[in-house]
Parts: sequence; structure tokens; C-alpha cells
Amino acid sequence: MFRWGVLSTAKIGREQLLPAIADAENGVLAAIASRDLGKARALADRFGAPHAFGSYEDMLASDVIDGVYIPLPTSQHIEWTARAAEAGKHVLVEKPLALDAEDIRPLIEIRDRRKVLISEAFMVVHHPQWHKVRELVQGGAIGRLRHVQGAFTYYNVDPGNMRNQVALGGGALPDIGVYPTVSTRFVTGSEPRRVQAQVEHDKTFGTDIYSTVKADFGGFDLTFYCSTQMALRQFMVFHGEEGFIEVHGPFNAGDYEHHRIELHNRDHTEATVFRFPGTRQYRLEVEAFARAAQGGEERVFTLEDSILNQKVIDAIFRAGRHDGWEPV
Repeated sequence: MFRWGVLSTAKIGREQLLPAIADAENGVLAAIASRDLGKARALADRFGAPHAFGSYEDMLASDVIDGVYIPLPTSQHIEWTARAAEAGKHVLVEKPLALDAEDIRPLIEIRDRRKVLISEAFMVVHHPQWHKVRELVQGGAIGRLRHVQGAFTYYNVDPGNMRNQVALGGGALPDIGVYPTVSTRFVTGSEPRRVQAQVEHDKTFGTDIYSTVKADFGGFDLTFYCSTQMALRQFMVFHGEEGFIEVHGPFNAGDYEHHRIELHNRDHTEATVFRFPGTRQYRLEVEAFARAAQGGEERVFTLEDSILNQKVIDAIFRAGRHDGWEPV
């Protein structure tokens, strides 16, 4: 059994990853670390972890864990990923891993030297609905792909939330703009060449709160918008010459919508519905990571993947500062 340690008592860990680890077939929650030992002990007791640490350093120095999950604020991801990997621990780190693609490159050297696995936590690439979309698109079910369209929005104006704090790496593009890009890249196996964008920042917070983006992939385009100050919505559509695929609740299936994709023919006279009830993408994520860390032939989101996706986000920010195209 893969022995997990978790750095911090962050909300996404409490609500998503810790329950997933508790249910996983090939892993156990061994330890929680927090700068507040009382909080660490309370969360460890809640999820049945035998160990609690009052510092991140103490947990990384221990031999009671094989790897860590890091749900710290974005601004701390690179530092603690590097420190955990140097300690010989495998690392599953929340997205976004970084705020600049170049910051990720040093982690490759550490990963290879220390012989550990480091993966950015894009749970969507483990959901069977996205594997089905990839199969359909690459198998020609909609003919030649011409356009991908998407959106991811929610409303959050809490000044205490890290998503609204520049110093902690907040903003819409780092938090949710990464999803339309990563899912399009996953489905098509293609990389964008250039982007256009309009990016709006909050006058009080300073974070980006709304972006509309066009990405040129060569044979097709991706357009999407994301926002932290709009009504709750998410969708993705893959539109080809012979039909189109709608993905309902593409990133948080079960919260925004049911686990469902629809394949429509060219004339809109036929539709095939694929359902994936009960899928727990976070559990699939932690199980896949554990298998890969223990030497299995499991595909996970690599650091090389992370660099490519972050390069798109970096280009969008640059494009938002001027009119016209920006190379990725």
C-alpha cells in the first residue's frame, strides 16, 4: 500500500483528496502535516491517519510516508515540491504547479536525480469521460475537428480567499483557465501555436477575473472564457465536420452536471449519450499516481506536460497586454 502524507489542512484536501485516499484500493493516509499541530492531529484523527506533524519539514524527514500530496497556495508549490522530492518523496501537487513555465524546469532535474515521481494534479485526465472524448475525436466520430469551445466560471469575491490574492498565486487563469487548455490538449494530442486574449483584472484584488481566449492549434481553434466573478458554469464542445461532442460538467462532473457526454451527428438528427455514473475522478487520480510511483506502467500528468500547459497560460497573459497574436 502506498503511504500518503499531506502537506497542510487545505479545503481541497479535506473535501476531495483525503476522502479519495481513504477509499483508494492501493493507498493509505499515513500522515498529516500542518504548521499547527492541533489542526494536523484533528484532521489525522478524522481520516484515521496514525501520524500528525507540526511542521512540513518533520513529515518530509520521516520514514512513515512514501509520497506527499501538496494542496498549499500556488505560490508555494514549486518550493515544497522541490523540498519533498529532494527528501526522496513522490509528489502529487495541486494545479497550477507554477505561475511561469520556466519555474518548472528545475524540478525535472530533481525528479530524475532523486528517482521520484512528480505530477501535477489534473484529475480530469483520469476521468473515463475524457478518455471517451479522446477516443471519439481521434477515431473520427465527428470527422475533421474544426473548433473547440469551452467555459469555466464561478463567483468568488472573498478577499480572504487565496484565489483573490496575487501574492498567493490567485486569479482565474491559474485556477480554472488551465482546464480548457489541458483537456483540449489531452483529447487532441496537439499543441497550440499562438493565442489571442482579453484579460481583465480586479481593481481591488489585482487578480485576473475574466479572460476570453482564442488559441490556434493549426488544424482547429480553441475558444474559451473563464472567470472568478461570473455565474457558475462549465462546458466543453468539440465540433467537427461530421458532428459534435458536448461534455456536460467537464471538470467537476457531479457538482456542475452529471457525468455525461453527447455525440451528435452532422444533421442533428441522432445523438448518442455516454454516461459515467458514480465516477470518482479524484480516487482514480490517487490510485493511478500510486501505481505509477510504485513502478507500474500508468500514464500520469508529467512535468513535461505541465511545462507545455503552463506555456499556454503564460502566452495568454502576454497576449492580454496587447492586440494581436502571441506565440506560445
